[in-house]
Amino acid sequence: MSSLITEDEISHETELVWLEDVDDLDYVRQSLDRLPTRRGKPAYHRPGRMVGYALLGSAAKASRSSGTFRRRVFWLLPHDRDSEPKGLYAKGAPAEAVDPRTLAPRVKGVKTERSEGGPPSSAMKELGITLPL
Repeated sequence: MSSLITEDEISHETELVWLEDVDDLDYVRQSLDRLPTRRGKPAYHRPGRMVGYALLGSAAKASRSSGTFRRRVFWLLPHDRDSEPKGLYAKGAPAEAVDPRTLAPRVKGVKTERSEGGPPSSAMKELGITLPL
């Protein structure tokens, strides 16, 4: 879950690679996956689709026990809001979801009014302010 990701776990990220335009997505799910390499597109074994992933720098160390690297993978399930706008997540978002506009290498991202499915208040719209939750 994204709330369990700590800054030190993503401290070796150098780049986030997006496989689709995240400007059209209210949220993405993120997880730390154990992967065999620091770079390159990882294999994807969940339902739904992968929308992005992190690349690690050369200083990132593999796990001594497994030889794998922990990298963030961003994904969506078939019942997420982008596919079913009036479905389960019409309001609210999964625990591991964050607004993709708040993500960057070494930044875990946050939930926002947009990612939670609620429109900003009229005062916020007038001032052009969007706050993280």
